[in-house]
Amino acid sequence: MRAADALCEALKAEGVKHVFGIPGGASLPLYDAIYDADFEHVQVRHEQAAGHAAEGYAKASGRVGVAFATSGPGATNLITAIADAHMDSVPTVFITGQVRTDLIGTDGFQEADVTGITMPIVKHSFLVTDPAQIPDYIHKAFHIAKTGRPGPVLVDIPQDLSRMEIDYEPITGAPKLPGYQPNTEGNIKQIRIAAKAMANAKRPVLYAGGGVINADASEELRELAASDRFPVTCTLMGLGGFPAPHEQWLGMLGMHGTRSANYAMDEADLIVAIGARFDDRITGKLSEFAPRAKFVHIDIDPAEISKNVPAHIPIVGDVKKVLPKLTGEYRALAADTSRLDEWWRRIEGWREQYPLHYEETTDQEIKPQLMVEEMYRATNGDAIITSDVGQHQMWAAQYYHFAKPNRWLNSGGLGTMGFGLPAAIGAKVAMPDEQVVCLAGDGSLIMVCQEFATAAAHDLDIKVFLMNNGHFGMVRQWQELFWEERYQSVVMGPSPDWVKLAEAFGWTGILCDRKDDLAGSMKTALETDGPVLLDVRVTQNENCYPMIPAGAAARDMVG
Repeated sequence: MRAADALCEALKAEGVKHVFGIPGGASLPLYDAIYDADFEHVQVRHEQAAGHAAEGYAKASGRVGVAFATSGPGATNLITAIADAHMDSVPTVFITGQVRTDLIGTDGFQEADVTGITMPIVKHSFLVTDPAQIPDYIHKAFHIAKTGRPGPVLVDIPQDLSRMEIDYEPITGAPKLPGYQPNTEGNIKQIRIAAKAMANAKRPVLYAGGGVINADASEELRELAASDRFPVTCTLMGLGGFPAPHEQWLGMLGMHGTRSANYAMDEADLIVAIGARFDDRITGKLSEFAPRAKFVHIDIDPAEISKNVPAHIPIVGDVKKVLPKLTGEYRALAADTSRLDEWWRRIEGWREQYPLHYEETTDQEIKPQLMVEEMYRATNGDAIITSDVGQHQMWAAQYYHFAKPNRWLNSGGLGTMGFGLPAAIGAKVAMPDEQVVCLAGDGSLIMVCQEFATAAAHDLDIKVFLMNNGHFGMVRQWQELFWEERYQSVVMGPSPDWVKLAEAFGWTGILCDRKDDLAGSMKTALETDGPVLLDVRVTQNENCYPMIPAGAAARDMVG
């Protein structure tokens, strides 16, 4: 069998049904094999979009996302998406064509050292040197991408090797990777110590991150929270891991989190971190983060434990396996639940004093927070929501209440503008029966608007709700607050007529610039068949509050 055909057989064996990409010279043998393959190729208009679509596919479905690119600029166009998948632990496999083996190292046409370039941002990479390696490498790539801490894996295949004939037999069983043995169970002695610490804590907080969703452990988190009245807060990436709203839900924590969540973290005596990594957007000033707390840190990746915040009780393991053990050990202790009464009175005081709020207008101006609230109502809180990065992302995190996991797809760690539209494409391909809405910013959408063509060509029924404020909104906010209003390069004008642009690509375009029309416009957009762009003109100079200034402590929130 030709090696490229064996590659497609290996993908089929891994259950692949969709891939995203753009062909090129070095990947032509692969694309010739795809002609007869049993999976669908979604042709995007830019390789970065292929990578983000693969991420959206993985985030929405829990399956491994796959993206193809050719050598040189095709592969380097994937770099941002690979880095994004690395930062957010997204199970993805990136397959790139490479120049012929006799050209490697000669600066041949469209040659790039892709394995070298991507080495810091992949979980693992394979450079094929023998065509017989290809199916084995594909199976290993999928195994590595989806087990342990998920992440991106690269397979780089020289063009001449993919054309060669090989003896192919289907591979069964788990790949043999003796140097790769993730610890999933968790040390039972450490789990018992953690349970005792929770039973003795008077001001505990459960702090959950994206690892809860990656591990499909939302139900296990709810069980742990229900074992007592433990307050729960989630990171941006963890939203939906615990149902919102809920009486034990404090809201999101971090730079644009709620005061009740951040103040609870600041005064807690025990923080149980579950699949979270204490990044700077959570901790603020690290030396003043949660100064009264001891830390239980549960994570599949031992490199994350004590990396930023020293863990008093470290537990290395898969949270889906660790949490039921922790819940069982805690319940067996029969802790005095009344010890949390005073803590909850403190929390309720913050909730009452510092609810999320914004100043409503009496005219027809549309506040961005209202747009998110109306989007929540229009979708009944039951849609897959993708976003770009910036103010609109934070407002969605604050005002759209995610009740289930895998419904909030955004770029957390890398903060990639332009993520939302291609991620929505990937999500809709993965979950065709689900409502998929991309909440986009105009600064981000202009970067990937060519992907309107992808959605139209594949007849993908996605909706883009554009929060159009005419600015790079978050950068403008920072220049206002921290750079003495010295505004530079943040105005988006001249912007396109978004309705006409959408229609030029075969979409339906709708404009809304009056508050009274907002709910009806969203209803119309959601009920219209095919891809729809709703251009919502919102207040241009609205700031996203509350906010912890960069480098400040949680107790120093403003707004």
